[in-house]
Amino acid sequence: MTDRLAAPEHPGRRRWLGLGAASLLLAACGREPEAGYTPRFGPAPQDRERVYVFGVHPLHNPRRLFEVYGPLMNLLSERIAIANFRLEASRDYADYDRKLATRQFDLALPNPYQTLKAMERGYRVFAKMGDDRNFRGIILVRRDSDIRRVEDLRGRAVSYPAPTALAATMLPQYYLHTHGLDVNKDIENRYVGSQESSILNVFQGHTAAGATWPLPWQALSRERPELAQALEVKWETETLPNNSLMARNDVPEAVVSAVRQQLLQLQDSPEGKAILARLPLSRFEAADDATYAPVREFIHRFSTTVRPLE
Repeated sequence: MTDRLAAPEHPGRRRWLGLGAASLLLAACGREPEAGYTPRFGPAPQDRERVYVFGVHPLHNPRRLFEVYGPLMNLLSERIAIANFRLEASRDYADYDRKLATRQFDLALPNPYQTLKAMERGYRVFAKMGDDRNFRGIILVRRDSDIRRVEDLRGRAVSYPAPTALAATMLPQYYLHTHGLDVNKDIENRYVGSQESSILNVFQGHTAAGATWPLPWQALSRERPELAQALEVKWETETLPNNSLMARNDVPEAVVSAVRQQLLQLQDSPEGKAILARLPLSRFEAADDATYAPVREFIHRFSTTVRPLE
């Protein structure tokens, strides 16, 4: 038995295996899902071409990540004759970092800090997400709270997705640091695993504030209007270059070039625009390793003034 799930397939060519069907198959084999199981979806291997594993960092919980990025994998598999692509999600940031460090992804969409780490593991940048204005941290509080100034967080708990989340953790912690708080002593930092969980923690009153970045906040507050009614963006941070697209150094250049070409022209077709709207994103952009020099400078500043990252 396998723990892989097939993605929604192209009519007449590929098949969809849902979560419920996968559970039945596991039961038929007489075993439970293994600890740490995360579904993967994308095309099953075909005899005409290789399947490349595309690892997207935990922008969302795994189920929502599949809903958002699954159509992009299908488009790439349909339009690139020499390859198929399978999306792989991870339980959390630590799980994703481990997979990236052990080179389990052929192609990856990591955050900018993970991008720097992946360069050390033989990955290179070939494109990036656009809309750098959105790559910033935001700090949410309840509208009915008594939090007015940064110093009002002293002695309180703040939620974040993970220690290595750049926009949603490091940028907010640097903001708090530069506005008078020692984030290692003055507040309780709670790393709660995902963007959605960080938002829900402050909504439910478990933390006095919750850090995330604009895209998951916009998506979740649209789905659950009660969040927008109860929460407000209290502070925003500086911006940095958005998430990168990377290829492992043994992926053929023909495949990388084909993926780059498809990504950079998504906004030119109705189907591509629909995919970008799901992310949401206006476009992908050309980039290389040098694009992330400002991130390297910020990481040095953060790790020497706020907290070490290793």
